[in-house]
Amino acid sequence: MRRAVCPGSFDPIHNGHLEVIARAASLFDEVIVAVSTNPAKKYRFTLAERLDMARETLASLKGIVVEPVGDGLLAEYCRQRGVSAIVKGLRSSSDFDYELPMATMNRQLSGVETVFLPAEAHYIHLSSTLIKEVAGLGGSVSDYVPRSVHRRMVAGGSSVDDQPRG
Repeated sequence: MRRAVCPGSFDPIHNGHLEVIARAASLFDEVIVAVSTNPAKKYRFTLAERLDMARETLASLKGIVVEPVGDGLLAEYCRQRGVSAIVKGLRSSSDFDYELPMATMNRQLSGVETVFLPAEAHYIHLSSTLIKEVAGLGGSVSDYVPRSVHRRMVAGGSSVDDQPRG
């Protein structure tokens, strides 16, 4: 079985993510959408909410599994799950410059290859950060996110910063 992982924080998952995940699903037998948490990042949605949104959005695609990455290295996560490739979407050369050293390190640590998929032209401008900023300032993001995500954003969703830390 050819298994790949599409890692990301998905805060929130948007149409650009979905397009890359769907393309990855056509190339691999199984794609794990691995939702990560980076302590250095500020999140709008909790990990549980991000997992729920990804599962709701990807439920109709075959061969997709959504799960949290947990603590530790992505390379080790891939080794434990028998993943042969990490799939990353690229919007620009700056994405490539950022991703290439990580791809090389992951390959050296675990032998897992990274497959880069260029974003479709109409998604090149999308990022979760930009979507949160536009929505936070009252702009419409309905064309950029799945309906279930849009509903949560309009309803206010969680703000991780408003929740008690344990």
